[in-house]
Amino acid sequence: MTGTVGDHAPQDAPQPAGSQPHGRTVLPAKPTRKRRMLTPVVLGLAALGAVGLALHGIHLRQASVAALKANAEEAAIPSVSVITPTPAAANKPLIVPGDVNAWYEAPIYGQVSGYVVKWYKDYGDAVKAGDLLATIDTPTLDQDYQQAQADLNVALADEKLAEITAKRWERLVATTAVSQQNSDEKTYGYKATTARRLAAQSRVNSLKASLDFKRLLAPFDGVVTARETDIGAFVKANGIGNQVEMFRVADVHMMRVFVKVPQIYAAAIRTGMEASLHIPQYANREFTAKVATTARAINIESRTLLVELWAPNPTGELMPGTYAEVHFQLPPDPFALTVPTTALIFQQHGLQIATVDASDRIQLHEVKVGRDLGPNVTVVSGLKPTDRVVAAPPAAAYSGERVAVVTSPTQREGLETVKAGHGGASGGVTTPPLPKARHS
Repeated sequence: MTGTVGDHAPQDAPQPAGSQPHGRTVLPAKPTRKRRMLTPVVLGLAALGAVGLALHGIHLRQASVAALKANAEEAAIPSVSVITPTPAAANKPLIVPGDVNAWYEAPIYGQVSGYVVKWYKDYGDAVKAGDLLATIDTPTLDQDYQQAQADLNVALADEKLAEITAKRWERLVATTAVSQQNSDEKTYGYKATTARRLAAQSRVNSLKASLDFKRLLAPFDGVVTARETDIGAFVKANGIGNQVEMFRVADVHMMRVFVKVPQIYAAAIRTGMEASLHIPQYANREFTAKVATTARAINIESRTLLVELWAPNPTGELMPGTYAEVHFQLPPDPFALTVPTTALIFQQHGLQIATVDASDRIQLHEVKVGRDLGPNVTVVSGLKPTDRVVAAPPAAAYSGERVAVVTSPTQREGLETVKAGHGGASGGVTTPPLPKARHS
């Protein structure tokens, strides 16, 4: 059996919305009520999630910027080491150069003109007072002495004759044989011859004294330290300033040591204070000396006090002209403090030291320095024992500057490492990227 086409046609399959099978229009299915309610909720949650992620990213960036700023400020604060000043040593050593001189030292010059006949003492010879050093031949002086002696004899004869004549005329006056005038002339003529005789005698004595200088004698016990003449050498009378000395004799049983002490230590030098002498040729020995006196005046050119010390020299090992280092042990200054030399600051305000106060801020103090001990110096004013002194302050340090105090090597190393990591504007600090918002 055959049916109609409409009866046996297959059922229409579901067609997409808007399709028009067989010329018919199919309308889209209407959403259900549940689906219409969920759609706004999902969109709202997505929007909230995006806003939350954006706010979280902004918060992270602000935190990173704040951390970067804090780290930069931390890195900009200079780090310093602080030390506590120490009291000055119990005895302050003072070392000054000194000159060793003989107890007595005399140059011997020729006092008469002539020629050296012979010398008897040479360099280094020990002499006693009055020992003969040399003899001088003085032919001209010898002739002058003989002439003076003859003149004296004539004066003596004239005086004797005048005396006899005066006495005779005095007797004749009593007999009126001669006038008083004539008698007075004879009397005063006798007195004139007496004066001429005394003058002649003085010249003889003077020349005789000069003849004694033909023999050069040692003035005191000592050592001959110089002989600047030889046999046959000409000697000029009173030749000081025109010729060199003939001999030099030094008494070395005791030595005088002269030193120049800086003015700042002058008040600490006392008579009787002991000192030790260090002589270059005796490297492992010390010689004792005592302060005998001072000049009691400061030299205006060098601003030093001249100090004289006496050093016994029984063995004669100390020699005149020797250089010596004189070591004093000065009494301590109860108010002096010792700090490293690196703690000193030289600025337009003078010598200063930087300290750190309780709020870790720099405070500059003007100080007065005492002794220079090489790596350390003593400060006599401007500093307190409780001050925290910056061991090596920055060159541009100023009062009120904030600093980071480093108290241990480990802390210093860690702080320097942190600063090295923050060398650039943002070096070493990474700002995390903002998370990307997810869009539905």
